[in-house]
Amino acid sequence: MSDKQMTALVLDRLNKASSAEDFFALLGVTYDPGIVNVARLHILRRMGQYLGKEQFAGATEAEITARCKAMLERAYADFVASSPIDQRVFKVLQDAVAEPKKPATFVPLSELK
Repeated sequence: MSDKQMTALVLDRLNKASSAEDFFALLGVTYDPGIVNVARLHILRRMGQYLGKEQFAGATEAEITARCKAMLERAYADFVASSPIDQRVFKVLQDAVAEPKKPATFVPLSELK
């Protein structure tokens, strides 16, 4: 098996995972099911944000696995320490606290020509 094929194994398995619990099992990360039940999508989104900043070129399968595990542990820890509302990883939650937009100026129909 070539190095390129080897380095893709863990990432391929993660891409095929169908649940947050699969991610934790594949990477050997222990977790509290209560936290995962509340924040599963938020944890995986945060892990994806961390993964997006990584460069895996030239890394071995063991290095990639270790880095993915560390990113999942870090993402999970974010939600152990605070709630999904506090972390705001999704745009809808970010928009909820964004600076309010100025209301449109009201123009009555009688003013229109």
